[in-house]
Amino acid sequence: MQVRNKKWSLEKFLEVRKEVLSSWPTGLDPSLDLDKAVETLKAVPAHKNFALKLLQAEKEQRTYVQPRAGVATIEQHMDLLKHLEKAGADFLPSTIDSYTRHNRYQEAEEGIEISKREGRSLLNGFPAVNHGVPGCKQILDAVNVPLQARHGTPDARLLSEIIHAAGWTSNEGGGISYNIPYAKNISLADSIYYWQYCDRLVGYYEEQGIHINREPFGPLTGTLVPPSIAITIGIIESILAATQGVKHITVGYGQCGNVTQDVAAIQMLKELTDYYLFTFGHKHMHVTTVFHQWMGGFPQDESKALALISMASTVATLAKATKMITKTPVESIGVPTKEMNAIGIKASKFVVNLLKDQTYPDSEKLRLEKEMIRKEVTCLMDKVIDLGMGDVAVGTIKAFEYGVIDVPFAPSKQTLGEILPARDNEGCIRILEFGHLGMSEEVKNFHKEKLLERAKKENRALDFQMTVDDVYAVSQGHLIGRINNEN
Repeated sequence: MQVRNKKWSLEKFLEVRKEVLSSWPTGLDPSLDLDKAVETLKAVPAHKNFALKLLQAEKEQRTYVQPRAGVATIEQHMDLLKHLEKAGADFLPSTIDSYTRHNRYQEAEEGIEISKREGRSLLNGFPAVNHGVPGCKQILDAVNVPLQARHGTPDARLLSEIIHAAGWTSNEGGGISYNIPYAKNISLADSIYYWQYCDRLVGYYEEQGIHINREPFGPLTGTLVPPSIAITIGIIESILAATQGVKHITVGYGQCGNVTQDVAAIQMLKELTDYYLFTFGHKHMHVTTVFHQWMGGFPQDESKALALISMASTVATLAKATKMITKTPVESIGVPTKEMNAIGIKASKFVVNLLKDQTYPDSEKLRLEKEMIRKEVTCLMDKVIDLGMGDVAVGTIKAFEYGVIDVPFAPSKQTLGEILPARDNEGCIRILEFGHLGMSEEVKNFHKEKLLERAKKENRALDFQMTVDDVYAVSQGHLIGRINNEN
């Protein structure tokens, strides 16, 4: 499939839409009529519009809080979201189940029925497609804050149709970030095409005066992802979305652990996204940021997990992230109860409120990290633009094929997986093995020098074992996987 970064005509969108709606499990749902959907979305009050509330947070320079959550039945899901709203969530999620993420709607339906019989959720999320527009609208009507679909779906076209037609004003994902970390065999050309459709749908609603937020998934694999790689992919997905008419974009980043590097990353995430959107001719855009609390292995001890949550909340607030995705004290054990989810929200909100009037102070180290992120992102974006001869869709597909962009620990065959990250002596994530990553010699030398400082400090080899040690370190109570760590 040949995919280019070009806005779909309305005629093309409507033609593909017929194919998308024909995949509805039980036939075409009449409530997916676009005119009716526009009517529904226009009736959503401002305080429940995701895009508008993010603009409010940006104006206030406040960090708003959002959990992850989703269960099988409408009644269970409403009860869960009401509990989380009462706990203080500024935004609510509907995390979608794994069957729906893979477009396996019959199995999702069976999961709903078993969950009803058992009286508890046997699915790991909310099967929005099976519940359809009426069920999704029932969820939105039951709460008083904005609602977002969070999932991990390479082909989210039908899901996107349903949630927006039900009045949901935010959808997470993108053709790269919901493919590379989540799927094995789906081509980037296909997933970018699928998400062009999702973004063109949002663009259609924007043309009707309806504001809908789109959020690329920033953490990617969530394991030692170098900030510049995550930021570059967020920028590319923002450009792809804006081309289709999206106006409200929230770019994300997962906590890495070194406070200065994390603050630098959030600040550069917005600055560079704004810059590249403007460079590609997308003006009057609304760019906000989301900080994901630690996405790697969590400590099993609940008090230690809460400490990690509090640390993340401190960084997000001082960096002035617009929004923060929370974790729970039982993150390492399994799917949390609504009570445990509420504890994560409350702990996060308390830290946010304490620090809301403070900012992270400027320093030489902060400026250095920001400058290196700028140089690294510039290297990667220049390569993508060159490979695509100005077309970022074409350039991105080629960049992944050649390893010019690479994501560590990803299951996808679309990425070479040749790069290895590791922490330097202060816990910043650096690149140990570059593979074919499109970085300059200046950048490569900087990373090597930083990692050598740590190797000398610990009297150890600069090798793969350093990466392994760092992957497990946080769950064991340390940021850096030093060979002489003591619990």
